[in-house]
Amino acid sequence: MPNPLAPIAFGPETLGDLDAAERREWWLGNGRGGYAAGTTALSLTRRYHGLLIAPVDPPLGRALVLAKADATLTIEGKAYPLFTNRWGGGTTAPDGYRGLVEFHLDGTIPTWRFRCGDAVVEHRIWMEPGADTVYLAWKLEGDDDASLAVIFLANGRDHHGETWQPGFNPEIAAEGRSLTVAVPGRFSLRIAGTDGHIEPRWDWYENFDLPIERERGLGDRDSHRHVGDGVLPLPAGKWAGYVASLDAAAMPDMEPALERRLAADQAVLRQAIEADPVFDKAPGWIMRLVLAADLYCIARPIPEIPDGRSIIAGYPWFGDWGRDTMISLPGLCLATGRFDEARLILETFARFVDGGMLPNVFPGAGDVPEYNTVDAALWYIEAWRAYVAATDDEVALKRVFPVLASIVEGYTRGTRYGIAVDPADGLVRAGEPGVQLTWMDARVGDWVVTPRIGKPVEINALWFNALAALATLAERIGESGSKYRAAADKAQIGFERFVRPDGKGLCDVIDGPGGHDVSLRPNQVFAVSLPASPLDPAQQRSVIEACAPLVTPYGLRSLAPDDPAYCRTITGPPPQRDGAYHQGTVWAFLLGHWALASHRVSGDAAAAQAILAGIEPHLSDAGLGQIGEIFDGDPPHTPRGCPAQAWSVACTLEAWWKLEHAKLAATAPSGPRRRRARTRS
Repeated sequence: MPNPLAPIAFGPETLGDLDAAERREWWLGNGRGGYAAGTTALSLTRRYHGLLIAPVDPPLGRALVLAKADATLTIEGKAYPLFTNRWGGGTTAPDGYRGLVEFHLDGTIPTWRFRCGDAVVEHRIWMEPGADTVYLAWKLEGDDDASLAVIFLANGRDHHGETWQPGFNPEIAAEGRSLTVAVPGRFSLRIAGTDGHIEPRWDWYENFDLPIERERGLGDRDSHRHVGDGVLPLPAGKWAGYVASLDAAAMPDMEPALERRLAADQAVLRQAIEADPVFDKAPGWIMRLVLAADLYCIARPIPEIPDGRSIIAGYPWFGDWGRDTMISLPGLCLATGRFDEARLILETFARFVDGGMLPNVFPGAGDVPEYNTVDAALWYIEAWRAYVAATDDEVALKRVFPVLASIVEGYTRGTRYGIAVDPADGLVRAGEPGVQLTWMDARVGDWVVTPRIGKPVEINALWFNALAALATLAERIGESGSKYRAAADKAQIGFERFVRPDGKGLCDVIDGPGGHDVSLRPNQVFAVSLPASPLDPAQQRSVIEACAPLVTPYGLRSLAPDDPAYCRTITGPPPQRDGAYHQGTVWAFLLGHWALASHRVSGDAAAAQAILAGIEPHLSDAGLGQIGEIFDGDPPHTPRGCPAQAWSVACTLEAWWKLEHAKLAATAPSGPRRRRARTRS
């Protein structure tokens, strides 16, 4: 039996406070990029909230298809709303959240319990793995039967966009207990109940209030089409409900469907434990992250690889990005035993390496790849190094090695956007005016907030690490690694130029248009956290000491608080938020790298793991069971940005995993060892 998960549960003290209940969001995925999301109050606060957001324009053209299924229970002649709606003007009606006595996650499944007189109703929502299908189920606990009246609200807009009512005129038809909402040539949504009947409707529910969008400086109103009213008998002790799907064959088989979803969650946990025994006794919050990893791994077929895979960078608004995918892959796939999936992701992206570069954004069907990133290809080499270290898969390595070698050749020779190795010091320079190439990529109009033209410190830490990795990988397949070692030696000598004369860590960028940038940012941490470091132990320690002002329990600030450009919070309209994105905002993915860097300097793996534990309370705060993208720089470090971010989950999980093995190596060399993967190369 997989290790118990840390409980994520709330009672009336949280659920009865609308602000607290809406702050906590549940997120479900189907492995295709589709998702469902909402609040524990069962209200909408984002344009991205809904019961079925599906990729109706493949591969990732996602649309809000089913917004709500608002249920009202009638028992002993009295009606109880099991939902909440916010309306423009500040009203909340009905206020069904007041009837909640419990919310918890059962694996990934959000589960509510309502007190309705003497009866209790349990409500669950889950998605079918691999299908654009969502299940909505209710079960009555009590002696008397009851009935549900359910209002179905649909839409057809892009999940990023705002509703244009004249543009959504679906064909609506009902027959018995099923309803079809069709947009010819685009999608056909079928809703089917376990019993009862559904009557079609054609009106609109308007003026939903979206406070999160208002906070983001975006349109804060939405409307949804009322497409049907269902009446559903609710016998005591039995699951009843609806399936809503873009697959006409999906059936409202509640019990088997629930068992499949629970089994899928258990399989994710079991796979990690079977791959590596350290997870057998891992803390419950770490097992939550193992389960969270499943949200981001998706199917991404391409003509050359029909079973291609990729990683969604974050929910709700990101797609699959080259940089984020490669940073996330070790934590999401290798730590959790998803070795075949890791290989498919790596091989899928190999098809798009060009000029030594990996696309920043994975191209859609017919799209032209965008190569505006200097670090994605270097993270790609590191991901392959980690994959081979975990699997010994030299067959796949031999196939891909020419691609990896082409990355080093491209950087050495010179490629797009001024990316090239400087023959004088062996370091990578990059950048052109108006273009941002590093992960600090915020831009407001023509203003590139952190241009970082020159030689950024983390790019050159990655470059040294890539050269060291490629030398070892070459030798594994019987080729010479000497030219890579020679290049690494030159880069290591050149890297000395980043060391600040005052001994307080490293410069952030050298040889920029204005000289060296000595701003205190977290990028220098990568020079200590990556497997191959160009620094000696004393220099590594100076980085840790210098970066201490950046550290928070949830990650590292992107700029020191005493810098004049420091932004305390990241709120307001898009230009204001984008301007603050890398100017003090806390980034959660950096916490894992900080823990690994701290361990390298101190040698104390347990203390480094304790750093990671600071993020544990966040798993019960915003995106439940997930780690968000960013937090305000100042306390209380309010979560912002995406509530579910791949590299935040991945880097925390990867760091814990590596540190757990470091603890075992230090205390019990004969203790549990990782099983090598059996891959199907």
